[in-house]
Amino acid sequence: MSDLHVYEYAVLHVVPRIERGERINAGVLVYCRPLSYVGARTHLDEARLLALDPAADVPGVRAALRAVEGVCAGGEAAGQAARDDPGRRFRWLIAPRSTIVQPGPVHTGLTADPAAETERLLELLVR
Repeated sequence: MSDLHVYEYAVLHVVPRIERGERINAGVLVYCRPLSYVGARTHLDEARLLALDPAADVPGVRAALRAVEGVCAGGEAAGQAARDDPGRRFRWLIAPRSTIVQPGPVHTGLTADPAAETERLLELLVR
């Protein structure tokens, strides 16, 4: 029997000026149904963001990224989403939106440790 489990992930993009179509990667969302895991890790490269838009609301973007992490963590930080199961929270977070923080397409993989995979994807795709 394999210790690997299917997981889904999406990259979080920051799109400071939608009309220009420019974006930077600022985080990853990971969901592993068999292990009831949903997690997010974020990292905002402020210099890259300001290079795209010198007037970007950096504190606002940081707050939006923290909110995503809070929804994944559950508990009080998740607000109303705290009552939802991990899969529902992940689906809500990956829903298309027109805000400055947007999820990318969903991809899949195999992992034995979704928390470690979240860190690996952050390093690979964001930092």
